[in-house]
Amino acid sequence: MKEKIIGAAILALIVGAAIYFQFFHSNVNAETLRGYVGGEKINFLNNETIQKILRNKYGIVVEYTKSGSIEMVSSPVPQDIDFLWPSSQVAVELFKMRQGGKIRKTELIFNSPIVLYSWDIVADALEKNGIVQKQKDIYFIVDFPKLVRYCIEGKTWSAIGISDLYGKMAVISTDPTKSNSGNMFAGLLANMITGDMATEKSISSALPDLKRFFDRLGYMEHSSSDLFEQYLRTGVGAKPIIAGYENQIIEFSRAYGDLWPKVKNKIRILYPVPTVWSSHPIIILNQRAEKLIKALQDEKIQRIAWEEHGFRTGMIGVQNDPALLKVVGIPETINKVVPMPSPQVMDVIIKAIQSR
Repeated sequence: MKEKIIGAAILALIVGAAIYFQFFHSNVNAETLRGYVGGEKINFLNNETIQKILRNKYGIVVEYTKSGSIEMVSSPVPQDIDFLWPSSQVAVELFKMRQGGKIRKTELIFNSPIVLYSWDIVADALEKNGIVQKQKDIYFIVDFPKLVRYCIEGKTWSAIGISDLYGKMAVISTDPTKSNSGNMFAGLLANMITGDMATEKSISSALPDLKRFFDRLGYMEHSSSDLFEQYLRTGVGAKPIIAGYENQIIEFSRAYGDLWPKVKNKIRILYPVPTVWSSHPIIILNQRAEKLIKALQDEKIQRIAWEEHGFRTGMIGVQNDPALLKVVGIPETINKVVPMPSPQVMDVIIKAIQSR
């Protein structure tokens, strides 16, 4: 009996030592890095496996504040902020224009295309009107300029055959002056309205239509994650179509495994033709944060980023297999892409929308 007690005590000590080492000792040399992060990456940073890899393999603990991409690069950055992690290269260029002297290094970490999220009855009506085309299980907006024109003209939903929806057609986005998804969507709209990549010469002719488009949206969320949550909560009546990131639906399918089967047949992911890439570059402001770049490029972290959070890798030559996902209708590659307007043009667009 005494031997059993001693054996149990030794086992308890071993287990306790293992727990101590894992949760305390491994943190002794971990360095806390503080930054502003786009809302779409919050769940990724909250992933316990990601946190353990960062802490145990790279000695990093990330503390973040959620901030819109345009907002974070437009405001003065406090001294204790080590990095910014916006959601587009345009945001990086805007930061260079305004506070470029603070940058130590930048690196692309993830990619995610801008998509539209809608519902079955809306996608079916758009398909009948020649705006959307289903190819295998993927929905493409093959006549995106037509959809934009209908929204600007104020065509009603009933005019395209959806009598259940009230009011005029609109694609709801986040605030382009605060949030990157809205900002990139505004750039994509500018390209559609001008008929080519909007330039400093052509943008003036597009501004009235751009303002008209966004004026009709009223209040706009500052975060893509908040807008996507509202889209799911309020349904087709309140949010018939929204603009967001491809990764959001992939992340939702993993995070809400019980709910996903109940809603997956109603949700439609619409890929604009063309679309724009939302890159996710990290801006390093303090030397001690440079190791965060290597950590985020870790092969296991990149795999988790795709399979659990829907971020396509930012590393050249690495493929992202849709077969690993729960979501149907995700293409293996995004080929039809148009460049975003220059930061100077986007600055003009931001100021025009701010004055609405």
